[in-house]
Order: sequence, then structure tokens, then C-alpha cells
Amino acid sequence: MPDDLILSNKHFLDAVASEVMVCVKCDLWKGRKKAVPGVGNPASRVLFIGEAPGQSEDLKGEPFVGAAGKFLDTLLSEIGFSRADVFITNVVKCRPPRNREPTPDEIETCTPYLNRQIDIIQPRFIVTLGNHSTAYILSRERLPFHSITQARGKIYETSILGLNVPVFPTFHPAAALYSAHYKQQLEEDFQLIKEQLLKRGLISHSTS
Repeated sequence: MPDDLILSNKHFLDAVASEVMVCVKCDLWKGRKKAVPGVGNPASRVLFIGEAPGQSEDLKGEPFVGAAGKFLDTLLSEIGFSRADVFITNVVKCRPPRNREPTPDEIETCTPYLNRQIDIIQPRFIVTLGNHSTAYILSRERLPFHSITQARGKIYETSILGLNVPVFPTFHPAAALYSAHYKQQLEEDFQLIKEQLLKRGLISHSTS
């Protein structure tokens, strides 16, 4: 991607982040320390979408910086990526109280920010991490979603905001902290992600 386009993407992503940081559209702002807009490469071809910030993310203002984030870093490194290579964000940008799941109203209120991020980055591959991000992305295509257990490890060819992009759902990395079974399945899914990225020319064998 040309440097001027990268700078343009960064400018527009920074504008979204600035809005997120002062957003008061739902009640989650009342309990936050810092909003968590998202971080990473503004020209990334791969977009990772989680669910909502936790306590560590709320303190730092970045997604996936707690124990689950460290595991995500490991998974990324195993397929030849670092955080600087991808863009990572969440469906909901502020921490729900006591790390509860985001409500449908909170997701509906917050996802216009995510939609703008997708429109700016124009990713060529989306990985959804967990139930809520997968449910939201698939709902835009009116695709059925019952559980992340059923959806994980499959490719969904979608057209989101006019962008034809494959979506690959998998578990949220936090699941691996409580279950060796989920940890193994996440590791398997990331190898499938690697295969898909190689197949689509989004990474090369020399860097994988």
C-alpha cells in the first residue's frame, strides 16, 4: 500500500479513536478508565475483532493486553505475525462492568465505530474472536449463528459494507485460560488461518 494511503488510513482511524475516547452514547462510559478504540497497522490486510475490553484493557486503553492478550500474541507469532502487522479491535469499545458480556443495545450503539474501521482499513481477511463479534459480523450478512462452537474453524464469504471479505470465527483467547481443550482448538484454528492466508496470497511462505 502506498505511503500516502497508509497515512490517510491512519488519519481516519485516529479520528475514529478520538471520537471513541470521549463517547457517551451508552452508559458504559460512566465506569471506564479508558476507552479502547483499537491498535495496529492501518494498512493491515487482516483484521481481528474481539468482544469488549477487560480490566487490563480498560486501564491501558489497548485491546488484548491481559493474560488473554499474551496468548493472542503467541498465536499471532505462530502464524508469522506480530501486533504491528495486523489491526485488533473490539465490537464494544468500553469495558462492561465486572467484565460481563456486552448487551445487544451496547453492541448496536457501538458498532458504527467498528463499521467505520472496517471501511477505512478495507481488510482482506477478518478473524472474529468469540460469540459476540462473530454474531455481529455474520448478522450483517443475515447468516445464521447459534454458537461459536458451531461456527469456529469455518470460512464465511461475506460482503460487509460493500467489501467482499472472508470471515473466520474462532474462540476468544480468554477461553484458553480456562480450558486446555479450547486452547488446543484455538491453536488448530490459527493454523487453519495461516493456511487460508497463504492460499489467498496474504502472507508468503518466506514469512510464514
